[in-house]
Amino acid sequence: MTDARPSTASLGPLAFFRRGTPRPPQPLDPVLDEYRKMYPKGKTGLIERAYIVAERAHRGQSRKSGEPYITHPLAVAEIIAQMGLPDTVIAAALLHDVVEDTEFPLDTLRADFGDEVAAFVDGVTKLDKVTYGDDAQAETVRKMVVAMAKDIRVLLLKLADRLHNARTWKYVPVESARRKAQETLEIYAPLAHRMGLNAIKWELEDLSFKTLYPKIYQEIVDVVAERAPEREKHLAEIRKEIEVELRQMKIKGEITGRPKHYYSVYQKMIVRGRDLAEIYDLVGVRILVSSVRDCYAVLGAMHAKYQPVPGRFKDYIAMPKFNLYQSLHTTVIGPSGKPVELQIRTREMHRRAEYGLASHWRYKENSRSTEASDMGWLRQIADWQQETADPTDFLDSLRGEISRAEVYVFTPRGRLLALPQGATPVDFAYAVHTEVGHKTIGAKVNGRLVPLDSTLDNGDTVEVLTTSDENAHPKRDWLDFVQSTRARNKIRQWFLRERREESIETGRDMLARAIRRQHLPMQRLMSKSTLLALAKEMHYDDVDALYAAIGEHKEQASDVVSRMVEAVGGDEGADEDVTEITRPGTSAIRTRRGDPGISVHGLSDVVVKLAKCCTPVPGDPVQGFVTRGSGVSVHRADCLNLAALSDQQERYIDVQWTGSSDAAFLVQIEVEALDRNRLLSDVVKALADYHVNILGANVSTNRDRVALNTFTFEMADPSHLGAVLAAIRKIDGVYDARRVTGTKRSS
Repeated sequence: MTDARPSTASLGPLAFFRRGTPRPPQPLDPVLDEYRKMYPKGKTGLIERAYIVAERAHRGQSRKSGEPYITHPLAVAEIIAQMGLPDTVIAAALLHDVVEDTEFPLDTLRADFGDEVAAFVDGVTKLDKVTYGDDAQAETVRKMVVAMAKDIRVLLLKLADRLHNARTWKYVPVESARRKAQETLEIYAPLAHRMGLNAIKWELEDLSFKTLYPKIYQEIVDVVAERAPEREKHLAEIRKEIEVELRQMKIKGEITGRPKHYYSVYQKMIVRGRDLAEIYDLVGVRILVSSVRDCYAVLGAMHAKYQPVPGRFKDYIAMPKFNLYQSLHTTVIGPSGKPVELQIRTREMHRRAEYGLASHWRYKENSRSTEASDMGWLRQIADWQQETADPTDFLDSLRGEISRAEVYVFTPRGRLLALPQGATPVDFAYAVHTEVGHKTIGAKVNGRLVPLDSTLDNGDTVEVLTTSDENAHPKRDWLDFVQSTRARNKIRQWFLRERREESIETGRDMLARAIRRQHLPMQRLMSKSTLLALAKEMHYDDVDALYAAIGEHKEQASDVVSRMVEAVGGDEGADEDVTEITRPGTSAIRTRRGDPGISVHGLSDVVVKLAKCCTPVPGDPVQGFVTRGSGVSVHRADCLNLAALSDQQERYIDVQWTGSSDAAFLVQIEVEALDRNRLLSDVVKALADYHVNILGANVSTNRDRVALNTFTFEMADPSHLGAVLAAIRKIDGVYDARRVTGTKRSS
C-alpha cells in the first residue's frame, strides 16, 4: 500500500499545524517513547498530527469508565508502538474510531493523512461491524475477520483495540462483558496465537477467563499465590547457579522467571485433569542470550549440570512453529529435586515470541538490523509453513488456510453474509432470499449503482433493488456470471419449472385434441384414474409427468391415446367401461360374478353388466345403455361418462334393481391422509376386518405429504359400505374416506 503523506502546506482542515506548534500534550509521550525505542531516527510528525485530530474529534466524548474517550485511542496506539509497527499504523490507531464515532469523514482523513492510514482506519471500521451471535460458529467469524482485512496490520490494529477494551471490561455491564469475553476467547485470542502474538494472546485469555469464570479464576490465583514463596525461593536458587555457569562460559545472558498465565493453568488443571503439582511450567526459567550459537552452548551446559527429563526437549530454533516462534525448550531436575522448564532463546527471538509477525516491520524499516541470524530468519520465512514476511503474502496464506476463498459483505442493516470469491450482487440477492433474487432489477454497492455482474469485495455493503411485479423472473444470462451454487440452482429451477408448466399445459391440449380427432368420449379417457394408471404403466411418476412428456414431444399424443383405448378393452370398451385399466405388473380387475340384480324394461334374456366407470350398487339410481354387441351397460344416473353419450338418447334404456343378486359388487373408495409409516397396512387391515376382497389399489403422495390412496374391492352387501368408511376415518392420520362414483365424491 502506498504511503501518500501530504505536505504541511496541503493539510486543508489541518492548516493550524505549523512547525512552530508547541510540543503535543503530555498524554502522547508514552506512545512516542515506545516508537523511538524501535525507530530512534524515525519522524514523529504524522503521529503528532493524528493525535491532535483524534483529540479534537473525540472532545466531549467519554468512556464507560468516565475517562475522556481519547484515552482509548492513546492506549491502542501505545500497544501498536510496543509491537514495533511504523508511524502509519500508530497514526491509524489514534484515528481508528474517528470515522465511526464522530462526524469526521473518511475522504477528509484520506486527504489529510494519505491512502495507507485511511485504508487502515477503514479496515478496522468494517471489522467493528462483525458481530458474534449465540448461534455463530467461532471458526466462521474468524474466517470473516481474516478475509475482510486487506492488510495484516489491520488485524493487528483490531487485536490492539480488543486488548484495551478487555482491560476496561470491569466498567461494562456484566452480560455485555461476558459476551465480549466469549467472543475474544473463541475468535481473537486464537487469531493472536496464529500470528505469534503471544503477549497479546495470553493477556486476552486471562482477561476473558477472569470475566467468564471469576470464581475459578480467583481460586487459581490463590493457589498460585500460596505456592509463590516456595517457588521464588526455588527460582532464586536455580537462577544463581545458571548465572555462575554463564560467567564460566563467558556468555552474557539475562535470566528471568516466567510470568504466570492463569488461563493456561486452568486448561491444564481442569480441561486436561492434571494436578497443580504436575504442571511443570509453573516453575520456569527463561534465558536470553545474544546468538543462536550461545543458545545451543547454554543448552549443553544445562544438560551437563542437571538431569534432563526424557521426552521434554523441543528444538523450535531448527524447526520453528507455524507462527514463527523460535526457542529451545527443555525440562531438567533442579537443585531442589523439582522439575524446572528452561526456555533458551536470543533476544530477537524473544521479541518475535511476544509480538510475532508484528516484529517484522522493525526489521523492514530499520536498516541497522544486519545481524546474520536476523537476515537468515527473514530469508527462511517463505519456506516455513508456506508463510512469508510480506504482509500481503502472509495474509493471502492465512486466508488460504482459514477462509477458503470467500468474500464477506454486509446487508444495509449490517448483517454479514459469506459468499464465494468473485460473487456478484445477484449471488447476494439469492443469499438473502429466493424471491429477492427472482425480482432483482438492480443493485447498489457502498451506495453507488453498479451492474449486476460486478464483483463484490470484502466489506462491501450491498443493497438490492427489486420490482413489485408478481411476474418478475430471473434472466437466463445471469447464469453466465453468478458464482454461488445456491443462485445457480435457484435460477435453473425457475426456468425448469416454467418450462415444465408450459410443457404440461401443451401436453394436456395435445392429448385432448388427439382424443377428439378419433371421436372418443373425452371424460372417460381423460379421467384421473385412467390417466394415472396409464402414467404408471409408462413409467412416469404422475399424470403431470405424462403430460410434460407429450408436450416436450418425448411421447406422441396419438400413441398415448392408442394405449388408453387398448387398456380399456378396445373401441367398445372405450364406449362404456373406461376404468378397467391394467396397471404395470398386475392383471385386469376381475369381472363381477353371477346375477347383477338388474331387470331391463321390455327385455329378457339379455346380457347385463354394471359399468366400472361409476360402479353402481343396489340403491343407486341407474340408467341402461345399449352397447354394440355387449348387451346393456348399467351406469349410475349421474355418471359423467353416460352424460358424454347424451347425443345417443336412442340407445338409452330403463333399468331397475330387482333386489335379488348373488353378485359381488365392485366398490371404489378414496382415502385422504397424512403420509406416515404403516398407513397403507392400517387401511388394508381395516378393510380386511370387514371381509372385503381388495382387487386393486393406487397410492400417491403430494409435496405436502398428503397421501391420496384409491382402493377397489368387492362387497356382497354394499349397505355395509358406510360402516367400512367410518372405520377407515378412525385410523390415525386419516382426513377423510369417501366412495368414488365417477361423478362426484360421496361419503
